[in-house]
Amino acid sequence: MGEKVVAGSFDLSDRQRHRDKLRQCLTVLERLLKEKRFDRPKNLMGLEIELNLAGPDGLPRMMNAEVLQRIASRDFQTELAMFNLEVNIAPHRLGGRVFDRLAEELRTSLAYAHRKASEVDAGIVMIGILPTLGQDDLVSANLSAVDRYALLNDQIVAARGEDFPLDIDGVERLVCRSGSIAPEAACTSVQLHLQVTPGRFADVWNAAQVVAAPQVAVGANSPFLFGHELWRESRPPLFQQSTDTRPPELQAQGVRPRTWFGERWVTSAYDLFEENLRFFPPLLPICDDEDPAAVLNAGGVPRLAELVLHNGTVYRWNRPVYDIADGVPHLRVENRVLPAGPTVTDVVANAAFYYGLVRALAEESRPVWTRMPFEAAAANFDAACKHGIEARLMWPRRGRHGGTTEVDAVTLVRDELLPLASAGLDAWGIEPADRDLYLGVIEDRCRLRMNGAAWQAATFHRALEKGLGRDAALAATTRRYGELMHLGDPVHTWPVGLLEPVPLG
Repeated sequence: MGEKVVAGSFDLSDRQRHRDKLRQCLTVLERLLKEKRFDRPKNLMGLEIELNLAGPDGLPRMMNAEVLQRIASRDFQTELAMFNLEVNIAPHRLGGRVFDRLAEELRTSLAYAHRKASEVDAGIVMIGILPTLGQDDLVSANLSAVDRYALLNDQIVAARGEDFPLDIDGVERLVCRSGSIAPEAACTSVQLHLQVTPGRFADVWNAAQVVAAPQVAVGANSPFLFGHELWRESRPPLFQQSTDTRPPELQAQGVRPRTWFGERWVTSAYDLFEENLRFFPPLLPICDDEDPAAVLNAGGVPRLAELVLHNGTVYRWNRPVYDIADGVPHLRVENRVLPAGPTVTDVVANAAFYYGLVRALAEESRPVWTRMPFEAAAANFDAACKHGIEARLMWPRRGRHGGTTEVDAVTLVRDELLPLASAGLDAWGIEPADRDLYLGVIEDRCRLRMNGAAWQAATFHRALEKGLGRDAALAATTRRYGELMHLGDPVHTWPVGLLEPVPLG
């Protein structure tokens, strides 16, 4: 959420006043869009990565406050649970050798954080879901000691009115319940930001929705939760179920979940902010003193604080963002589909694939989203999450006959999407060396059918075959993952299996 929120209770008047302010904010946003008050394009990208803390045994360490105190950098912040951190990289202009610079910054930041964490017998693990997390780790007592997290938990629990059931049927099936939103903290992701003009927003957002499935297929890295092997990317179903304010009756009525892929292509950023108000009751009805219309009438830039806070509690996989920088408002598309890790090289390769592909698709004369139903994009996303790099996706047929056909994700990426991403990176002005290096990582993953999830699952099963119990196999897989992650070679080059000796008897 990123907002300073003070814990407290809300009464009926708070909610009505907040709803009124939200409507005012939406009206002012509509005026800002019509009057073209937004920043000119600067080709700016941004990056956030959520991280896990684990000990030398591979088990989670509930000590983000101590680690952050030692890191002592504004680039690192708390996240939802005590075993989480987040690192924020300053915005970069797309062009030149930006991806190499980004990779070097990330390596330096993560190595420093890992050294500081080691002072308290912990370490940084960049992974979608830490395989060694147990149900006892994901309880409200382990939420970070930050008011906004406690308040958000209280409001979602109150809206739900009962425990949160988790039911994920994958390679194995997990069925359990939680009395808090703490299981959401298991989901550690990469968020890719792209600043866009209002006129370009819809094309970029629609393109991002289309590419969400291929992104996940090649980037999946979250196959385990609570000792169970589930989907290749288990974060989306876990995130949706652990934040679901709808009891079964509202689900049966078709009420939308707060963690949401969406249900239509859009024509404006306004469409998404308006949907957020129309479909989702505010969780945090905190009112700001600003009169946004008066600020705008006086020639100022309104913060739209209520709209921004509400937007942060609707968990779209591609989220619209309104923000102000240097006194000028701007819009961003925040892409939230990717898991963290496995390595810095893999993260940057995923970013290069995304930024190149979105640029190319958004500029096509006959955009792909005009040739496929939105429902196909949503179904593709689910298929990619379930099956990862082995997924089959629906995609528009080439040629004049139209319609869609089913294709292997790796075939789609290698034959059609990587050339588009390459052209998109050229359009951004990316140096060929950066383009070829990082898109080459994606191509090699497809050639070998090996990403983070595939490596984790294969290594876990090798450990079982050697006689380790499930918990020991998951811990050993996590330790080996951490070693290879810090060595830094991309995941498709990692040898499957464990180096450490297996105890006899």
